[in-house]
Amino acid sequence: MNILLTVDGSDHSYEAVRSLKYLSRAEELHIVHVLDVHSPAYPMMMPEVAQELYETVERNMRDDGTRLLDRIVSLLPLDVGPVTKHLVVGSPVDQIVALAEQLKVGLILLGTRGLGPIKERLIGSVSHRVLTFGPGAKLILPGPLKALHDILLPLQGTYDADQALAFLQQKPFRDSPTITLFTVLPHTRPLWPVDAVSVEQMETHALGKAKDFLEEIAAKLKSYGYHTRIATMLGTPVDGILQEAKALNPDLILMGSRGRSGLTRMVLGSVSHALLHQGTYPLMIFG
Repeated sequence: MNILLTVDGSDHSYEAVRSLKYLSRAEELHIVHVLDVHSPAYPMMMPEVAQELYETVERNMRDDGTRLLDRIVSLLPLDVGPVTKHLVVGSPVDQIVALAEQLKVGLILLGTRGLGPIKERLIGSVSHRVLTFGPGAKLILPGPLKALHDILLPLQGTYDADQALAFLQQKPFRDSPTITLFTVLPHTRPLWPVDAVSVEQMETHALGKAKDFLEEIAAKLKSYGYHTRIATMLGTPVDGILQEAKALNPDLILMGSRGRSGLTRMVLGSVSHALLHQGTYPLMIFG
C-alpha cells in the first residue's frame, strides 16, 4: 500500500521515520513537509512591504523544508519502497488530508506533539484532526516505536472484527506480531429487579459469548500467519483498554475508527481519540 509520512523536523517526526522499519515495504512512500506560512500581522505595514516580507519568509522556509526532506530521505530504513518528496504550503491538517486523498494512501504516519488539554479539546492537535478526517489507516506515535512484537487489538463487535481482518490480511507489518484480541463489556444492569447471583451469571454468560466471538477471529488471524491471545473483561472501553495495555505493555494498540462524527467527535472525542490523549502507546487506527 502507499504510505504518507508527515515530517516537521521535531523529534516525534524522526520517531515516525524510524518506525518504518517495522512496516511492510510500501508500494510508494510519500514524504510530506507542510509550510504553515503566516502573513505579517502589522496593520500599519504597506501591502507591498507585507507581501515582500511574506515572500522572504516563505522562501526561507522552503529552503529549510527542502533540506529537511533531504535529511529524512537519508535516514530512511532499508527497503522502504520508492520515495517521493512533497513540499506544500498551507494548513497542515488540510494539506495532509488532501494529499492523502489525492495519492490514495493506505496509511498516514505521523508523530504527535501535544497541546494543553483545554486547547486540544477545543481545536484539536494536528494528529487528532488527521485521525478524524484523514482517509485510510493512521499510525500516530506519541513516543518511539521500539519494537513490534505484541499488538493489542480491542474489538467492539462484528463490524470492527471484519475491518480488522481485512486490514491485517494486507500484511501491513514487516514481521507477523502476536495479537491480543480484547473485548471489554459493560457491567450488566437489568431494568428489572434481580439478585446479585443472577447478575453474576448473566455477566459470566456474556463474557463466555465474547470469548467465543474472539476465538473465531483468532482462528482466521492464525490462518493469515499471526500468533494470537484472547482477553475479555467488564468495564468501560477506555479504562478497560488502558488497564489491559498496562498489564500487557504492548508495542502498539490497533483499533477501528468507529465512533462519533463531525463536531461532536471533535469536541467530545471517540474511544480512539481518548486513547491518543490519555495513553502513552503508539496507536494505529484502521477503517
